[in-house]
Order: sequence, then C-alpha cells, then structure tokens
Amino acid sequence: MPTTSPHSTARVTFPGALGEDLAGVLHLPAGPARAFALFAHCFTCSKDSHAAARISAALAERGFGVLRFDFTGLGDSGGDFADSTFGSNVDDIAAAAAWMRARYESPRLLVGHSLGGAAVLAAAARVEGVVAVATLGAPASPDHVEHLITGIGTDTDEGDVLEVSIGGRPFRLRRQFLDDLRERAGAAQQTAQGTALLVMHCPQDQVVAVDNARQIFDGARHPKSFVSLDGADHLLSRRADSAYAAAVIAAWADRYVASPDPDVVADEPAVLTVHECDPSGFVHHAQVRHHRWTVDEPESVGGADSGPTPYELLLAGLGACTSMTMRMYARRKGWEFGSTTVRLEHGRVHARDCADCEGGASMEQITREIAFDPAVTAEQRERLLVIAEKCPVHRTLEREVAVRTVMRPG
Repeated sequence: MPTTSPHSTARVTFPGALGEDLAGVLHLPAGPARAFALFAHCFTCSKDSHAAARISAALAERGFGVLRFDFTGLGDSGGDFADSTFGSNVDDIAAAAAWMRARYESPRLLVGHSLGGAAVLAAAARVEGVVAVATLGAPASPDHVEHLITGIGTDTDEGDVLEVSIGGRPFRLRRQFLDDLRERAGAAQQTAQGTALLVMHCPQDQVVAVDNARQIFDGARHPKSFVSLDGADHLLSRRADSAYAAAVIAAWADRYVASPDPDVVADEPAVLTVHECDPSGFVHHAQVRHHRWTVDEPESVGGADSGPTPYELLLAGLGACTSMTMRMYARRKGWEFGSTTVRLEHGRVHARDCADCEGGASMEQITREIAFDPAVTAEQRERLLVIAEKCPVHRTLEREVAVRTVMRPG
C-alpha cells in the first residue's frame, strides 16, 4: 500500500521560559487549518515520542495545525533539564503558544500526555484563545511523578543537584524540581472557566492509575467528557491506540474549536476545495467550510483506499439529497415514520436496454433503490417516489451541465 502524507511538517525553534531555544515540529494540514493545537509530551519524553508524533500527525490530517515541542533540557531543546521544574514546563507551554500566536494564530486546543496533561491543565488559563483541553493518561497532581524517581537521597558535589534515575535512565535534578512538585500537590488541576475538557485514560494504566482521571474529571467544570483508552499502555506505544486517541480528540474538539468564516453566508453555496496530497498515488483532501474528508481510489487501480472514490461521493450526494427531499416533504405533510435507506449503484448500460437513453452505444446509469420504514403506507410510498424524482441533485444530473475550467494564477 502506498505511504501517504497529506500534511507537511517543519522543524522550528523559539525561545523558552528559561531563555534557551526550544525545538519543535510544526504539522500543517493540506489547505487552511481549521484551528491550531499544541501538544505537550510526557515526563522526560520528547516531542518524538510515539504519542506526540502520531497524534500530532493524525490531527494535522484532520485539518489541525499542530505544534509538538521539547521542554527545556529534553530532546533537541537547549538548556539543562536540571534547571527545569513543573512550573517552567507550564511557562514553556505559554512560550510555545505565544510563538504560534505571533506566526499563525493562538492554539485553541491544548493536548497533554501524562505529566504534559497536568501541564496543559495548568497552562490553559494563561493561553489566549484556548477553548478545549485534552489529557491522555495525566496525573491529577504533578507530584505524582515523584514515585518514578529513584536515588533522590543521593547528593553530589554540586550541592542541590541530585543524580537520579527516571524510568531506568539517568537524569540530573535540582532540589527545586522536587520542591516545586510538592508545592503543587493536592487537588486536581482545573481548566480555565469556559474551557471544554476531554479526559482520556486507560483503566489498566500501570504508571498513572485511572483514579487520577476521576479526580481530574470531578474537579473540572462542564463541559467535560471522559473516554476510556481500554487496552492501551501508558505511552500509547501501539499505533492503533494513538490513532484512536487522535480521531476522538479531533471529533470532540471540532465542536469547540471550529471558527465559522464570517465571510461565508449560510444561505449561499460555499466553495469546495480539493487538494492533491500524494502525487505518487491518488489521495486528495476535500474541504468545504470547516468540513474535511479524504478522496482516494481502490488499491486495485493504484490507490491506497483511504477514502471513497469521486464516483462514490457523487452517489452519496444523490442518495442523501433523495432522502432529505422526501423527508422535507413528509414533514410538511405531517407524516411520521422511521429512517429511509437509499442504495445506489453506478455503471454503464447498452442504450438499447435503457428505455430513457437516447443515442450512442452505451449510457451512464445510476440505479437507485429506496427502502422505506414499514410504517410508510402504500399511498405515501407512491407519493414519496414521485418526490424522489424531484430531488435537486437528481435534476442537476439529468440536466446538461456546463463545467467551466479556469487557471488560478500562481
């Protein structure tokens, strides 16, 4: 199967809270971003962890611009990890958001993994424009990570610097790091007033127990949601788990982050844009208003089968319009019944086999099969079938339609 990458990435740097340059990766979707998001990685991880990289990429494929970055002293960022604290991590998030605001727009969505989740909760009130926060396996209190640190009792010649082990890896910490964690112990962090919250946690998490999710959820104001990451490990190391998390976050956040374009009049048709994402294959992304979807071809013809084909979308438009038109008529008549299903197939037929075809050896034909709810009477069905023939998309397809192609400068 061809590998597709329907978004672009760029390595960036910006000044962090402690004055050192922080390194990040910016994911930009194909076409305009529906909104921007900021991803904060887990304790002692980096922006290149499985969760950070895969979730950021998946969000970008769903139309978000996403920045994932390394906290001070970690990954590719400058500075000494020993000089950092939980508070400086929160400050780094604010610095990253300020950089995004200066060059693109302020992130409306903050996503944090593990201790990064606690950090985005603490930072939400300081980031202008944030409307949604999502946490993944986050501790309810920052001092929870202290149990992951071994060797705390060993001093070095540097006095307040401790040589410790975190997850089996050696790190240098200052006592102020531990003091900062302990000062923040207690109740779960609360999101800023008016900020939506999504708490995601695995019930089997062996690093941060799921009870932390309950504490975060109980301590937050509405609107708030909880989604179980059943079967996932704490680091979301399986691709399926990170992909699921990204899909849920994108769908949930879209309710809060979507910014309707004031220049688009609701009663007027919006411009639909189709952007080629994979020149070596057939993947395209289509967008109209704040809606996005993928268009592709089956593997049998060289595609990746990552979305419906153009003809399948055409059939979807006809089917949906058919059902909508009948439903509008039924409502005007006061008829109440259950759902209608429309099944469509497209093909070519010989003209002599098509009573409605004129000229030519063969013609395009769409077969439309309508299944009504049993509550619909025979008389109602007969009338609804007549109305189905008046569906606007049906009429457009039967008319002679002129398609005018122009070249866009640049």
